[in-house]
Amino acid sequence: MDNEIIFDSSINELQLLEFLVGEEFFGINIAKVSEIIRFTELTPVPSSPEAIEGVFMHRDKLVTVIDLHVVLGLPRNEEEHGNGLFIVCDFEQFSVAFHVSTVLGIQRLTWSSIEKPPSVSKSSDDGITTGMAKLDDKIIMILDFEKIICDLSLTDDFENDNFDNIDIPDELDLSKHLIIAEDSPFLCKVLIDALRNVGFKNIHAFYNGLEAWDYICSKKGQPNLKNEVAAVISDIEMPQMDGHTLTRLIKEDKELKNVPVFMFSSLIHENMRGRGDSAGADGQFARSQIGELIAALNEHLTK
Repeated sequence: MDNEIIFDSSINELQLLEFLVGEEFFGINIAKVSEIIRFTELTPVPSSPEAIEGVFMHRDKLVTVIDLHVVLGLPRNEEEHGNGLFIVCDFEQFSVAFHVSTVLGIQRLTWSSIEKPPSVSKSSDDGITTGMAKLDDKIIMILDFEKIICDLSLTDDFENDNFDNIDIPDELDLSKHLIIAEDSPFLCKVLIDALRNVGFKNIHAFYNGLEAWDYICSKKGQPNLKNEVAAVISDIEMPQMDGHTLTRLIKEDKELKNVPVFMFSSLIHENMRGRGDSAGADGQFARSQIGELIAALNEHLTK
């Protein structure tokens, strides 16, 4: 696996692992995948949701298996029962394996070739799909894996109903405008609710880095730019323009370079932190660190 390609923020590219669930094409950023293994015998989890197929031990880790056929409501042939592949992913404190029919390979794409799902799509309405890649003969849907695991109550990382312990400085102007770039409707709502809960009033959310960049550029030249674009919170993987590219464009612009930019992503790890630092990010936070993100935001906005 060529990490220099996968994580290179200067080329706005990703490598998408393509797989089948039933006869439908789906994809996941290869940066989220730790390994792919064959189906193995599972221990059932009593009283668990139907989509949780069971658990197994792998490399001294307990791995929960989610059957994407059940999650997506797609039929699985009888001969596929007990077969297929597990796409193993590590989400901060735990590991999850997504049970798929087969893995087809890796597609190297630019983020600009990833489009938002149409609003008529059922998966778009409930936030399960965050993007789609159009290739010559097919469409690959990109799933919101964080929402899937949260809907199945596998994690409380996104709970945001208690921020009473966050210190809000008296001098902090909570009317300053914050910009969010996040392709997951579910995570975007979590973040907005958290920010509003501590008192921020003006929050502008965009589905991808390009939309956020266009909005930010529209504010250039205004005398109150520091208030109109007080800070940016960005995901890393997004259609049209990824978060590292957005950060780099802001930091290379003479008028915008002092705007604080914070990365907020499940892809925060050692390699990715290096890319964020190179792009000029002022802070990088995992999905479970909303409180730490808000504390850093408060600190930068009161400097």
